[in-house]
Amino acid sequence: MGMLSINTNVGALRAADAAHSVNKSMEQSMHRLSTGKRINGAIDDAAGLQISQRQEAEIRGFQQAYKNAADAQALLATAEGAMGEIHTIVQRMRELAVQAATETTSAADMRALDNETQALEAEITRIANDTTWAGIQLIDDNLSSGIVFHIGPDGTDTITHSIGDFKVTSAEASDPTNISGGLTTRTAAVTYLGKVDEIISKVGTERQAIGATMNRLDYTMANLSNMATNLSLAKGRIEDADFAAESANLARVQVLQQASMAMLAQANASKQNILALFQ
Repeated sequence: MGMLSINTNVGALRAADAAHSVNKSMEQSMHRLSTGKRINGAIDDAAGLQISQRQEAEIRGFQQAYKNAADAQALLATAEGAMGEIHTIVQRMRELAVQAATETTSAADMRALDNETQALEAEITRIANDTTWAGIQLIDDNLSSGIVFHIGPDGTDTITHSIGDFKVTSAEASDPTNISGGLTTRTAAVTYLGKVDEIISKVGTERQAIGATMNRLDYTMANLSNMATNLSLAKGRIEDADFAAESANLARVQVLQQASMAMLAQANASKQNILALFQ
């Protein structure tokens, strides 16, 4: 049988402890339901917070890498588009060289053909000098040593692609875009025709390499999106609140809160019965 005491109200103390525990659980459920997160601070789940933040860093890295890969594709598409125009121009230059290579072409016609080819050469050089992406020169030998695309969350996740020089010069060199002579004579036209064929081959090779890299970036972007999605799912399972469970818990603790407060009031009132002993 318990001792009849005034100084220590055991029932009130226990009811107060229960009310405190219920209020804490109710506040936690309200916090989780209002933020949608199970972990709102390290106190909620210290290990889970560490894991979820590491996953968050990777997710953000994947997402930015996806944007980097998209930018890389845009840059390469810009360069390839300019090369497409150069291909069109060079095809016309070849047509003019074939026309100049026959002796049925008069001297006046030869001068006209040569003037047109010189204008087309100047246009190729202008395209090479003016083709830029975000201020980066693309096909004027600026990227001959390679441009690095960062396509992953880590420092080593890179792709390097180089683009040659497409300016047309008259200097003698091994580069196919160096053209000497012109369409001044039939012999010069035949030599010029061979150089134009080399340019066509060079442009085709560069466009093929760009296309291969762009296709590679397509697969890279698909893989980055897949990894970011699955890692987000894993992070959500650790960090996100279970609304069904939290709603059920909130309803439970609200009832317990009312009951604990009622019992606390009852425990405090029960000690008043001791006063009957003094009557």
